[in-house]
Amino acid sequence: MIGLALDRPASAPIRVLAIGAHPDDIEIGCGGTLMSLAEQGVVSEASVVVLSGEPDRAAEAELSANALLKGIAVSRVILGDFADGFFPYDGREIKRFFEELKADLSPDLIFTHQHRDLHQDHRISCELTWNTFRDHMILEYEVPKYDGDIGQPNLFMPLGTDLCRRKIAHLMTHFPSQLPRRWFKEDLFSGLLRLRGMECNSPTSYAEAFYCRKAVLA
Repeated sequence: MIGLALDRPASAPIRVLAIGAHPDDIEIGCGGTLMSLAEQGVVSEASVVVLSGEPDRAAEAELSANALLKGIAVSRVILGDFADGFFPYDGREIKRFFEELKADLSPDLIFTHQHRDLHQDHRISCELTWNTFRDHMILEYEVPKYDGDIGQPNLFMPLGTDLCRRKIAHLMTHFPSQLPRRWFKEDLFSGLLRLRGMECNSPTSYAEAFYCRKAVLA
């Protein structure tokens, strides 16, 4: 299992891969962390992979990811066309897609869905991330939803107040197709950031949270 060195020099930035089942998953789950890493200049290469999305939503995902990765020297957005809601039945094809990713990418840090997510597409995405990238540092992010699967994460990324505002504004701006949904609201996103900030005693009062199953500190 590859970990991240605590004393990694600024001259050795990391390569990041973020995987989301649907457009907006990455931005909800780890958008603030990605923005923070990009602005700190610790990422040399970043790839965003969105596995599903109708044409209009795929366009949203591409524009959002490009804005999210702004400032990173090498960035790419990879869009899949798997059917929303059918991932368990398309497992062979999605696994093949993941193997192609592995052949093209060599990330130091991977963000993916959390393993106890009750949405079937999210859960399959997580399972195949671990199944494919077996020697990588993986952090699992959370996406609040109707299913009520919010758990107890064990790794936190404190975020400044201004960054939290910009994360939420990014969601509201780049995903207009989701604005009519009753759950897609600013107060939901800010509330989760505040809750996780309280849980880790963040000096800024806000944080994103992750599940880290395995890590090696060098």
